[in-house]
Amino acid sequence: MARIFNTYGPRMHPDDGRVVSNFIVQALRGEDLTMYGSGQQTRSFCYVDDLIDGLVLLMNTPPDFTGPMNLGNPSEFTMLELAEMVLKLTGSKSKLTFKPLPQDDPKQRQPDISIAREKIGWQPKVPLEEGLKETIAYFEKVLDV
Repeated sequence: MARIFNTYGPRMHPDDGRVVSNFIVQALRGEDLTMYGSGQQTRSFCYVDDLIDGLVLLMNTPPDFTGPMNLGNPSEFTMLELAEMVLKLTGSKSKLTFKPLPQDDPKQRQPDISIAREKIGWQPKVPLEEGLKETIAYFEKVLDV
């Protein structure tokens, strides 16, 4: 069994409500990026190809290992860092709009992937900036911008 953490990449739906797709779509459309709270809360983002590699390795483990195993990227970024990276990579002139942080929004989300490293020799390889470039290219085609 795998616990999948924030995953992003090409073929995401433009309106799926996830922060990566929201920021990219807003930036490409020239809309302000919606930031909740101060933007200091952190998240970790795993590129889809890395996640698939981890799932395949997990599926190929011996029958006596069933998990659970966390699959995600332990590198943390603040929401402000993510927004700034998206703006830089898209070349957008969009601004940030701040809204109140929802009460149930966690300040940090970071997977512990030590079992994945130990049992299947897996860890993510694609840096956030590289994965965002691929994801942005996909959304540019989908949105026809």
